[in-house]
Amino acid sequence: MTPFKILFLCTGNSARSILGEFLIRRVAPGRFESFSAGAKPTGRVNPVVLRVLKENYHIDASGARSKSWEEYRDVRFDFVVTVCDNARESCPVWPGQPVVAHWGSPDPATFEGNEDEKFQKTVQVAMQIQRRLDLFCSLPFEKMERIKLEQAVGGIGEKERLPQN
Repeated sequence: MTPFKILFLCTGNSARSILGEFLIRRVAPGRFESFSAGAKPTGRVNPVVLRVLKENYHIDASGARSKSWEEYRDVRFDFVVTVCDNARESCPVWPGQPVVAHWGSPDPATFEGNEDEKFQKTVQVAMQIQRRLDLFCSLPFEKMERIKLEQAVGGIGEKERLPQN
């Protein structure tokens, strides 16, 4: 079976979307071809995110890079998930009518405190994204009507809110 293509979007493509891109590979290996991008990429991946992926999930994301969603404008995705409110507001129209959902999470780039505090807050965001991916991957995509699938995928972002900082 051909893997589903999923794109995670945020503004800077430095933290939340990177977490989504790499965590789904762990949650559902081979089921998805995952990508991430940003509206205004920072050009660098948040080092705390790379540390969380490595230390807590044993994922080597050293090859991750911050990139613009323009890079994927002609790709046909099955799913597009925005993980920040800014990306949700400016999300372009994607070819092929993918299922689009918003799963907002706090931005690790804005976390204050010492390195350990930033790390712990980023772990909380990663855990939230992983739980959402667990719910997402449990959906029977192939058996669901499109409208029900859109409602189910969109509803995942309404579950569990974290403080913004």
